[in-house]
Amino acid sequence: MAQNFVSMCTADTLSQAATELKNGALVAFPTETVYGLGADATNQSAIERLYQVKGRPVDHPLIVHISAMEKMEIWASEIPTYAISLARDFWPGPMTLILPRRDIAKDFITGGQETVGLRVPAHVIALSLLTAFEKIGGVGIAAPSANRFGQVSPTTSAAVESEIGTYLSPHDIILDGGPSLVGVESTIIDCTGDIPKILRPGAITEVMIEESTNLSIAADEASAIRVSGSLENHYSPKARVVLNAIAEPGEGFIALASIATPKGAIRLASPKTTEDFARVLYEALREADNQGLKKIAVLPPEGEGLAIAIRDRLQRASRGRASQ
Repeated sequence: MAQNFVSMCTADTLSQAATELKNGALVAFPTETVYGLGADATNQSAIERLYQVKGRPVDHPLIVHISAMEKMEIWASEIPTYAISLARDFWPGPMTLILPRRDIAKDFITGGQETVGLRVPAHVIALSLLTAFEKIGGVGIAAPSANRFGQVSPTTSAAVESEIGTYLSPHDIILDGGPSLVGVESTIIDCTGDIPKILRPGAITEVMIEESTNLSIAADEASAIRVSGSLENHYSPKARVVLNAIAEPGEGFIALASIATPKGAIRLASPKTTEDFARVLYEALREADNQGLKKIAVLPPEGEGLAIAIRDRLQRASRGRASQ
């Protein structure tokens, strides 16, 4: 169990966390999307331990977090003009760019692929940790979501401790930065071709990408690039998730606040907007497990933009845990 659960993240505690990272420890930290579990992206033994804590397949690549878009060239060998436009417009923010890797991006980060995922998070604690880490020679923090692989991503520090606390060591640290403001993982964009391609939807939408780059995104095409959160079974609670169904008595129910709760159902969340839906979704799924519910009926939001990302996560959650 991590002995260092930090709720007041001062400059000194962030400096200590950066030092622990440099020494090979793991640090869970808040971002605007979900909480990440960080390790020194150049330290193979630390990365191997991160995979063990998560129970993550070793061929599943990690996203490297950096403090500013200028740091891209440390990790990426080629950066197309449209990727620079995207970085300028949406970083810091909930967007990951997939780029051809430099030698510093080893197989243990990329899952053996010739590409690397990069992101600048929009959270003051995450950015302060990255800056402190860079001051002592760090060049990037690899950070998947701070949960067991395939399960529900954490959007609070308490969820991190519940998910992986028993797997952590005394030198590992959990930094508390309050609830994540976006609530679903970053948009992942393949920037290895002539035009950008969305590999995982998120808060940075197709329209936003096209306006930034002045390029039309290709219609959905199969991609050979493996990225985080792309397996069919993912984001799954223990309870069975059923979409576009009305909850029966004793079952969990998640829907927009404008939709009444079916008689006898257990209301898990009543978001007023699509943005609220994304923000509360994972905590609502966790609450179903906390209450020991067997089934959750969800009426996903309709429309484009962020609603696409929500439906993507729910479709994967509805397929259940891969181990079940």
